[in-house]
Amino acid sequence: MTPTLRTERLLLEPYVPGDEDDFVALFQDTRVSRWMGDGPSSEAADRALFGRIFSKVYRQRLFDVWAVRRDGLLVGHAEIKPTDIGGHEIIYALAPTAWGSGLGTELAESIVAHGFDALGLTEVYATVAAPNEASLALLRKIGFEHVRDVEEEDGGTTRVLARRRSTSG
Repeated sequence: MTPTLRTERLLLEPYVPGDEDDFVALFQDTRVSRWMGDGPSSEAADRALFGRIFSKVYRQRLFDVWAVRRDGLLVGHAEIKPTDIGGHEIIYALAPTAWGSGLGTELAESIVAHGFDALGLTEVYATVAAPNEASLALLRKIGFEHVRDVEEEDGGTTRVLARRRSTSG
């Protein structure tokens, strides 16, 4: 079961069915979705994705997926899951109203810490579209290093980054 995580300003908790409209609004905002997966999807596809969080991910306990809240409002989405590049990958998104205030750093750090501490991982990955400079800068700031680039079928480039668990005490 996806655990509840707390940071100084954020609450990460499992989604509840009542979050559907806020989830869809987040994913329908092209400022957010342009950097997620294959980019913007239809509203119907985003609603189906929300449904799969319950019918598949939570039910089968596949990986951790969180609603990210600040002051009781849904301001983002986060995941840590096995990835086809090997290991586990963090995924995070914040609503534009939460940008520029350090919440992204706080969010990413909390997911990485969960991976290291609760899941026992020694390395965590992130994949980021090359033009997404804000996310790349955030990840570098918290200790991620560039591993390789993947050339996508659409001609774009995805940067693969990794952060190793610190071995110092």
